[in-house]
Amino acid sequence: MKHTLPLLILIVLALSCGSDGDKEGVERPGVSGVKTEVLRRTETDEFYRTSGTVKAGTISDVASRVMGRVTSIEVEEGDRVSEGEVLMTIEDDDIRQKALAAKESYRVAENAFKAAEHNKRLSELTYERYRNLYNERAISLQEMDEIETRKNVAALDYEKARAALNQAKANANEAQVNLGFATIRAPSSGIVTEKNIEVGSMASPGVPLFRVEDDSTYRIDVNVDEAFFDKLSPGMPVTVELGSSGRKAEGTVTDVVPAVDPRTRTFLVKIALDGEALKTGQYARVLIPVGTKEAIVVPEKAVVEKGQLVGVYTVGKDGVVSYRLIRTGNKYDGGVEVLSGLKAGATIIVEGTDKAVDGGILEQN
Repeated sequence: MKHTLPLLILIVLALSCGSDGDKEGVERPGVSGVKTEVLRRTETDEFYRTSGTVKAGTISDVASRVMGRVTSIEVEEGDRVSEGEVLMTIEDDDIRQKALAAKESYRVAENAFKAAEHNKRLSELTYERYRNLYNERAISLQEMDEIETRKNVAALDYEKARAALNQAKANANEAQVNLGFATIRAPSSGIVTEKNIEVGSMASPGVPLFRVEDDSTYRIDVNVDEAFFDKLSPGMPVTVELGSSGRKAEGTVTDVVPAVDPRTRTFLVKIALDGEALKTGQYARVLIPVGTKEAIVVPEKAVVEKGQLVGVYTVGKDGVVSYRLIRTGNKYDGGVEVLSGLKAGATIIVEGTDKAVDGGILEQN
């Protein structure tokens, strides 16, 4: 035991000396083939970010105005249709018979009107002849009164016949219109996205049968915080990022609804979209420019993700490369805003990050 304690002390001292020697003699790996850049604060656009769902500019739910059994369906979901194209037909025997009856009633009323018109004209001529005879004292006042009464009655019959003709014409037109309701047509050009009826089923008034979307224009409705109400106006350009792909489309503010929802403290903004391969139902993020600000923006390719960590490689004054964690903000064209972790004047590696080594030393070319 007397010899063991001094031996342990010697071993600890030896290890301590060896450790100090390693620190003084550490060799850092060289880092080359990279490009660096000194960060500066730059003026960038400030965006308000919100999201919404893409929808066709015009979405029409097509329903029947009459009840009847479906006799044919001319389209399927996904078909492209033109305005006025037949979508389906409904059994129209009953409606057609009513249309024929109304047409016949109109013909009868038209003949009755012509007869009343002729009678009115004849009574007027007769009155004129008898008035001349009365002026010549050839007939009595009693006879003259009878002729005048016949003229007035003929005039009343004419007005009644004309009213009946107009009513019959309206009924015939209404019956013809109702007959047209048995043929369901596309209200606008576009794509059939829904079909909710089959041949043989009963169509009921007001129940949607088809949905037709006009895919020539698209729009998106978003809710914006009331603090930005005075900063938005129709005609303002916005940027829209579509889905998880991040594909961008250009948009234009068309309407700013001047009413704030008291529950969410937001107001509605309608945006027209201009882009290819748009589809109703796509999720979209909307970037609305609301001003400018100074920020530190690093190239997107300079940002290195390690698992859930996000950082960049910085180069110190002594040339030592360090992996520094950062918190990112908005994305710009090819750049990412740094909210914390870096200051203006820092030197970072912007190209060749795959060659960078944390703790390495930058080799001068």
